[in-house]
Amino acid sequence: MENAEKLVRAFELFDHANAQDPNMERLDNGDAPKELVYAKRMSEVLDEFAPDASQALRLTARCQHIRRWEIPRDSYPANRAGYLRWRQDLKRFHADKARDLLAQAGFDEELIGQVEFLLLKKQLKKNEETQTLEDVICLVFLKYYFDDFLSKHPEDKIVDILQKTWRKMSPKGHKAALAMEHSSKAGKLLSKALNG
Repeated sequence: MENAEKLVRAFELFDHANAQDPNMERLDNGDAPKELVYAKRMSEVLDEFAPDASQALRLTARCQHIRRWEIPRDSYPANRAGYLRWRQDLKRFHADKARDLLAQAGFDEELIGQVEFLLLKKQLKKNEETQTLEDVICLVFLKYYFDDFLSKHPEDKIVDILQKTWRKMSPKGHKAALAMEHSSKAGKLLSKALNG
């Protein structure tokens, strides 16, 4: 099987896995499984942000949250230590799920290892592809999820999260984020976070 065919097959396997998500996202044309929507948004933003992305990076973007609902946040303590442990466990969980599906799609161990490396967010700020993945994750959040997030959290927490998000991004990611159209409230808070 050619690499292009393997990529299509892997996307099909990832999307089938994420289509099982019982959590729904409301879209203009009806409801859809939340993690399936997220995966397609990751691919879309990656294609815009880094059109020459490697196959490994394209695969990683598509499976970055694969079957995330199986490890809910509320199954861990509601404190920072619980949050950090949940995030670490999720990375390993996603890498293991991706490994199985990539093997089914016919990829070799080298490429599977590259995807695993990226899913584990290794060498952020040092590895160009890990950094691109992090930029895309942040851009997807700002483009699709930030406004909803605003309505659920106090302003000081939002500003703090924006500042942390900004620190994880590259200058290219900053430029793409600032070029986005934001709601009035989101724009004000982003400005406050960056200038505060």
